Amino acid sequence: MLFLRQLVDLLFVLYNLAIIARVLLSWLPVDPYHPAVRFLYRITEPILAPLRERIPPVGMVDISPMVALIGLLILQRIVDALLIGLM
Repeated sequence: MLFLRQLVDLLFVLYNLAIIARVLLSWLPVDPYHPAVRFLYRITEPILAPLRERIPPVGMVDISPMVALIGLLILQRIVDALLIGLM
């Protein structure tokens, strides 16, 4: 069961890093058609797009990645607590 908790935590960390990488890439002049950039957009857009529709930008800043990271942190804690309860 410990392995499962570690695997779930790793997946959450990797997804958080993908969101952070996407934010950082948005500040740089990168080719949006590069395979790595397209991959980041493809895996993060399912979470960010619905948030972007509901949360207006603050000035010119899109805060949906911050909301997504906070939401993922909360979800990670919930899943971790459920896995601990199963042990």
